[in-house]
Amino acid sequence: MMKAPFPKSISNTQKYKRLLEVVDVSDTLGILINADPDSMASAMALKRILRNKVRRTFIYRINSIKRADNLAFVNLLTVDQKHIRYLNRSLISKWALVDSQPHHNKQFMDRNYSIILDHHPVTAPIKADFLDIREDYGANSSLLTEYLKAGKIKPPPKLATALFYGIKTDTNNFLRETHPHDIAAFKYLYQFINMSILKRIESSEMTRSMLPYYRQAIERLHFIKDIAYVHMDRIDSPDTLVLMADFFLNIVEIEWSIVSGVYKDKLIVILRNAGFHGDAGKTAEALFEGWSGSAGGHRNAARAEIPLHSILDFTGGESGLESFVRRTIKSIN
Repeated sequence: MMKAPFPKSISNTQKYKRLLEVVDVSDTLGILINADPDSMASAMALKRILRNKVRRTFIYRINSIKRADNLAFVNLLTVDQKHIRYLNRSLISKWALVDSQPHHNKQFMDRNYSIILDHHPVTAPIKADFLDIREDYGANSSLLTEYLKAGKIKPPPKLATALFYGIKTDTNNFLRETHPHDIAAFKYLYQFINMSILKRIESSEMTRSMLPYYRQAIERLHFIKDIAYVHMDRIDSPDTLVLMADFFLNIVEIEWSIVSGVYKDKLIVILRNAGFHGDAGKTAEALFEGWSGSAGGHRNAARAEIPLHSILDFTGGESGLESFVRRTIKSIN
């Protein structure tokens, strides 16, 4: 059982060989993800790597997919996955977690993992039979691309396109903090991608149904020093908050784009940093982690999720959530 990632002295080829030793042909592997392009591509790659090493592999996501570009990703790249509500635990003999860590979501916590492959900062104790976490990588898809190369597995066009797009989205086209390995993986995958599918996915981001959210966000937008902030009240999907945060980061005069809203029983705050100063992940932790929820992320992109039951007495109900976030983020810088 590993309790720390591999030292840098271990080569990708050595890691690949050790990965194959974790499973055997009698295993049915369950791969858990919080579905976005990077995590879905990573799961697809791990499934391909272990195709002849396990009896069967299932990919399960814990979230709903509502963003138009992510739906296009799933449909055009034929991502074979199911929502975790359809999980039959008796079928699974071993578990893998990609592009996340067990403490990131309570739905990840109640199982032992044979494999964890991630690129987020380690902020809590973590263990698995095989543990590879590369905090300096901009995308988990870059890590999985290196495993494919180590195994001399040529990625088929749909898998290559998925990994290519996963790197593009998680690095925001390399505008977020990245690593030379991200660029190397991106360059390697380019020769195998289906450009027509990639263009169709990238052109699917805006839909008519999303326009009211953009209008609402623009009407509610506030500027606090160099922060663009908007509270969206209750929303149907956290992805709406992500889209708004990415959208407002395009304002040239601001350094921070922060969007909050209520999804089910949680206050969710999305933070984006333009990269000139500050660290979104550390800022999210410092500002919001003390409310019995989770907070963290990367230098340029982070989120906080706070259970409503832990905060509504303090805010005086949901009507006070916007004021709470505004007061809290004023301490940035």
